[in-house]
Amino acid sequence: MKKIINDPATVVVDALRGMALAHADLVDVQYEPAVVARVDAPVPRKVALVSGGGSGHEPLHGGFVGRGMLDAACPGPVFTSPTPDQVAAAVSRVDGGAGTLLIVKNYTGDVLNFETAGELVEGVDVRMVVIDDDVAVKDSLYTAGRRGVGGTVLLEKIVGAAAERGVDLDGCEALARRVVAQVRSMGLALTACTVPHAGEPSFTLADDEMELGIGIHGEPGRRRVPVGSADEMVRALLDPVLEDLPFGEGDRVLLFTNSMGGTPLIELYLAHGIAERLLAERGITVERRLVGPYVTSLEMQGMSLTLLKLDDEMLQLWDAPVHTPALRWGV
Repeated sequence: MKKIINDPATVVVDALRGMALAHADLVDVQYEPAVVARVDAPVPRKVALVSGGGSGHEPLHGGFVGRGMLDAACPGPVFTSPTPDQVAAAVSRVDGGAGTLLIVKNYTGDVLNFETAGELVEGVDVRMVVIDDDVAVKDSLYTAGRRGVGGTVLLEKIVGAAAERGVDLDGCEALARRVVAQVRSMGLALTACTVPHAGEPSFTLADDEMELGIGIHGEPGRRRVPVGSADEMVRALLDPVLEDLPFGEGDRVLLFTNSMGGTPLIELYLAHGIAERLLAERGITVERRLVGPYVTSLEMQGMSLTLLKLDDEMLQLWDAPVHTPALRWGV
């Protein structure tokens, strides 16, 4: 195992210390328990958005803390849920009196721990929305039902913009549920990742194999298939996504082409171009795009495609200003 670390036991804290220095103008980091918060939190009379999950998916979630997106994120150990006390501390740190919305990816530990945290906090109206956008498998090692993956970034951005505009807790919750209903994702892996404390790859793929429908923790997907051309890979991801909602002619979408961590942008842009062409052939209009490593799985080579069916309100909220370590525009 070759990694730029000192001790696997302290890798998350060590990374948080570096993040705190790199983005001191945007975030405030506490370590016991670990919480990444907006430097100006709590924002009075604003709905607070709190998310989190296991580390190893950076910039998710801490990289999306800031104006126009999350108020706080709870980084757990690598691929391990944050604790209820940690989430409760985040809520207490950032609630500005208008209530808090918890955005939770559908993994059993995350859902249970965030639910428990909501019960621990007194005097705060805490709601929770679970995202389950992965069409690859219904159940996995980590979930009951579908997994939460790339759609999480789009959800955090759109609802974060609404909260920044002063939308109340009921409105933010309803919007979040609408986004969850309209977004679908699927990913593939060309190589495994290595969790620092494990010291070896989480699974094995032959040189001519890829895992179709991979999870962001290295969970098995739909099937293992021979590595094909870029066109074949993109079709293998896009077709199940399009069929699931379904998406059809005349739809307006946001297309998010995501690197799992080890795929370089030259390959990602190539894949994105193919996806745009295939969507155009079906009469689907790509109105907004996001391309890059935003929901990663350590150093895994692979990619995921996420499609969000847009309406006018979602489009305006996506375009709204955002100022976080990982997403910045309109500022």
